[in-house]
Amino acid sequence: MLLILGIASFFSLFILTGTGYFGEMPEFEQLENPNTNLATQIISSDGEILGKYYFNDNRTPITYQELPTNLVNALIATEDERFYSHPGIDIRSTIRAIVFLNRRGGASTISQQLARQLFVGVRSRNFVQAILQKAKEWVLALQIEKRYTKNEIIAMYLNIYDFGNNADGVRSASKIYLNKTPDSLLIEDAAMLVGMLKNSSLYNPRRRPELVLERRNVVFQQMFRNEMISKNQLDSLTQLPLNIDYSPESHREGLATYFRAYLQEFMNQWLRDNTKEDGSKYNLYRDGLRIYTTIDSRLQEIAEQSMDDHMKNLQSEFFAQNKEPDSLNPTPPFRDLREGQVDTLIKLSAMRSERWRKMRLTGNSDDEIWESFQVPTPMKVFSWNGEIDTVMKPVDSIRYYKFFLRSSLMSMEPQTGHVKAWVGGFDFKHFQYDQVKQGRRQIGSTFKPFLYATAIDQLKLSPCHTLPDALYCIEPMKHGNMDAWCPKNSSDKYGQTRNLKNALANSINTISARLMDQVGPKPVVTLMKKMGIDSYLPEVPSIALGTPDISLYELVGAYSTFVNKGIFIEPIFITRIEDKNGVPLFEVIPKTTDVLSEEVAYVTLNLMEGVTQYGSGGRLRHAGLEENNYIYKNIITGYPYVFENAIAGKTGTTQNQSDGWFMGMVPNLVTGVWVGGEDRSVHFEDIAFGQGATMALPIWAQYMKNAYLNEELNISSESFPVPDLVSIPLDCASLRIDISDENKDLKKLGF
Repeated sequence: MLLILGIASFFSLFILTGTGYFGEMPEFEQLENPNTNLATQIISSDGEILGKYYFNDNRTPITYQELPTNLVNALIATEDERFYSHPGIDIRSTIRAIVFLNRRGGASTISQQLARQLFVGVRSRNFVQAILQKAKEWVLALQIEKRYTKNEIIAMYLNIYDFGNNADGVRSASKIYLNKTPDSLLIEDAAMLVGMLKNSSLYNPRRRPELVLERRNVVFQQMFRNEMISKNQLDSLTQLPLNIDYSPESHREGLATYFRAYLQEFMNQWLRDNTKEDGSKYNLYRDGLRIYTTIDSRLQEIAEQSMDDHMKNLQSEFFAQNKEPDSLNPTPPFRDLREGQVDTLIKLSAMRSERWRKMRLTGNSDDEIWESFQVPTPMKVFSWNGEIDTVMKPVDSIRYYKFFLRSSLMSMEPQTGHVKAWVGGFDFKHFQYDQVKQGRRQIGSTFKPFLYATAIDQLKLSPCHTLPDALYCIEPMKHGNMDAWCPKNSSDKYGQTRNLKNALANSINTISARLMDQVGPKPVVTLMKKMGIDSYLPEVPSIALGTPDISLYELVGAYSTFVNKGIFIEPIFITRIEDKNGVPLFEVIPKTTDVLSEEVAYVTLNLMEGVTQYGSGGRLRHAGLEENNYIYKNIITGYPYVFENAIAGKTGTTQNQSDGWFMGMVPNLVTGVWVGGEDRSVHFEDIAFGQGATMALPIWAQYMKNAYLNEELNISSESFPVPDLVSIPLDCASLRIDISDENKDLKKLGF
């Protein structure tokens, strides 16, 4: 009688729960389309996930076919041995759990656990509520089994589970805990993740590795019990250590952080301008969009490593020359400012800080905020040897960071406009200002190819065209000049006759002045605007020395025009956006402009090849410098480079060595590098260390050297393609640079 009553009660509870008597049940549509937050993926051109945008759910679903067999076997063996034979409720396990009060294992099937994750929630501590929740799980498990295949249920369960530490779903868990993709999980990796399903908070590999190891070995025991592994495998597998490679997926960590930050701004605008078919807005953090970018993860990684290697050495030299501090309270080397100006600069920097902004939002006065900057505060600060835990006044932390040189790199495929690498700095966590697109600095002699291209275009000048290297003045009121303009050479040496290729290779300012006087600044500015330079360009002769502030993003795009046969393509950093189901929402259409004839573009490239053959970029090719050369020995990693392929380039150094540039081009890749202080007054004292050939060129060289080592990247080593018709003479008998006695020191430095 009691048995009949118990069975009747069970079915009554089941029926009443299904009708919604004990609380609302999910609608049919909810079961067909469970509402889960999905992270937006940022996907590289080579198919890697660069990062994600998410709030609380870092979830990227994968299909059953993407799950390794070992992971599925471990899951079935541990969580639901009869998964493929029951309809969603395992009667045997349920009876066992009731009789033994769960002391011999629970009764929740994978389908029930999925129902709890999707619709029921955390189990209540109230006994009655817990029973009702269990009944809901039974009903929902049966309905889920009707609507999905067994394999789909497994995939849904592993996609929905929260593994902790922002690891939502098995794809994120594989990346965050093991730095792997699911399809590359070893059997011991799979067993560890399955073991965490019991309670990811308790079995956390970061906090309780010993407990996780024990739980993983329980999974191996279950796999052996279900004849999925042999006794020998069991014995050997249980001896293996955990293979933890913790790789947090943070917006401030990982690959291409500066690019991802800029992409987020772009996406926010795109989301404002584009809506779903029903008029509602897409959510970057919950809708599981897929953003396909042009960034190549392999080139990006090479670029970041090349920058880190060089900047660490360069910063060490900068510290040494400026009395490297013994404490975390250095005085930055402000070389061009008086004491009062330094204090003003520090305060202005404080007012632009995140601390200042947040305190203003909470209603603090400027005086109160400034006073808080004088209070010692625990903090972590950047160093090239790792983060340092310290206590420091915020105002002193500003001074500390002023001491560090900054850098950026952007690499672009000129024929497509695809940006392949974007490095806005070397540590996004501590230096969040993006020097690729946000930063604008004087570009120095990297301006000169635009001037030379204008002269070639208008006057049909040849690289062989000669001009005297003598002081030259542009008269007042000519070309909009208010005063006479008489630029000097950086070496302050004169007296030779130089052809244009020689003059550009050595950045001779007097030749630039003569060319500027012949063509005028307006045509040069017009050309640069057509080549994508949106920054302000004053129409005055002095721009020939690179005085305008221009971003690296603009400069790389403009230089690519020379390689792309005179056609400017606006830089492209994404190719398309898809929704979570793979439906295209947006595809990029390249924007192109015919700027120069193919001949003029090629002749300008020919001029810039001279820069790397025997000019200021000659150290890319020559191995004959003295072994004890201090600069090469202490700063330039990996020298000599000894490139033998065609390279067009241009170095740039601004006044007082505040900015160092190098623009380097091969037929299918244009790359620009900038190095300098946050403030123009922070720089090397002498040009030997502060020039673009020392500060920026080595990053380009190391980047390209390592890129060529990966043959899959297909970086061109051929010559630049020659147009069908070139009427301008290029074969000059006097191309060899005549380095006079007064320039021997420059020769030693690789000029």
